[in-house]
Amino acid sequence: MPTTFNIPTAIVTGGGASKELVAQVRRLGGTRALIVTDDFMVQSGVIAPFVELLEAGGIAAAVFSGVHPDPSEENVMDGLAALRACGADVIVAIGGGSPIDCAKAVGVLATNGGKVRDFMGYEKIPRAGLPLIAIPTTAGTGSEVTRASVITDTARDEKMLLMSVQLVPQVALVDFELTMTMPGPLTAAVGVDTLTHAIEAYVSKKANGVTDPLALSCTNLVARNLRTAFREPGNRAAREAMSLAACQGGMAFANSSVCLVHGMSRPIGALFHVPHGISNAMLLPAVTRFSIRGAVARYAAVARAMDVAGPADSDEAATANLIHELESLNRDLAIPRLREHPRMSESKFLASLEKMAADALASGSPGNNPVVPTAAEIVALYRSAW
Repeated sequence: MPTTFNIPTAIVTGGGASKELVAQVRRLGGTRALIVTDDFMVQSGVIAPFVELLEAGGIAAAVFSGVHPDPSEENVMDGLAALRACGADVIVAIGGGSPIDCAKAVGVLATNGGKVRDFMGYEKIPRAGLPLIAIPTTAGTGSEVTRASVITDTARDEKMLLMSVQLVPQVALVDFELTMTMPGPLTAAVGVDTLTHAIEAYVSKKANGVTDPLALSCTNLVARNLRTAFREPGNRAAREAMSLAACQGGMAFANSSVCLVHGMSRPIGALFHVPHGISNAMLLPAVTRFSIRGAVARYAAVARAMDVAGPADSDEAATANLIHELESLNRDLAIPRLREHPRMSESKFLASLEKMAADALASGSPGNNPVVPTAAEIVALYRSAW
């Protein structure tokens, strides 16, 4: 069966990659840029040098910093208003997954009209958005190379997944030096998010010969470097490896799809506002244990890529080691269980189980899982992860 592989037309990696911004704006024919980011990026001094860089290169620059964690449709519409006000012909997204996802949605609404919900689902966007350059400052979401955008509908407590080739940025500038100041908890959250992307891309029913090597390389890089990046934030080699891993994981899952962990994670984010990477991490061991029987050899390959099993180990032994390693990784990174997270309420969690299971299934991601669950099985998995 034919497969399609979509990535940015230019991916620039390594220390100082972000300094290529002006050259890439010019290559895209841009003369006015809107930087889409969040207030923390502005207040921490990250954005000002980019404004100066653009203006020194003859590119007019405006800044929209109204993106919140788990960006909402309101954030997108505010960004669209800012875009129209400044007349930008290119968008530069700087930050983690939230600004990049928001910028993608702003760009496609600028050229397609309508509202975010109109484009929810797979390949529902008819026309390309404005040219987009993505500069990630975290090493986790991989949004800089994906065709996905997740926007929250706050009225319905629902995360809307948009998946379309029209959302792929034209350029990704992956500069690990921008990740050096990430605090430990954020490093942990986005790092396990990267690992989840890789594992799910590899075991997905849509996995293919192009995505498999990327997924396994990403898995190995995370296994070898995440703990070091967490414990030694100034370790340049570990930071560079994690930025590369995030990019590889993004390319992998965007072209083979995520599975049940992401399907179950989005409702937790929508209802409880738990950071996406944390909710993925809290669910990953339980969902992996449930799913192994559907792809034993693939999960065993993941264990070997993580160096927790060798060629002589049976697949069954390798998968047992994998579960142990995922649980150990969460402990080493101080990832809490669901019931330990301060934003989780047991009464609300129990009352929301059926809605969360229905929303997870409706997202489509569980359908790619090695074992496709029923709603009752998802409820049971939520309970076991609690």
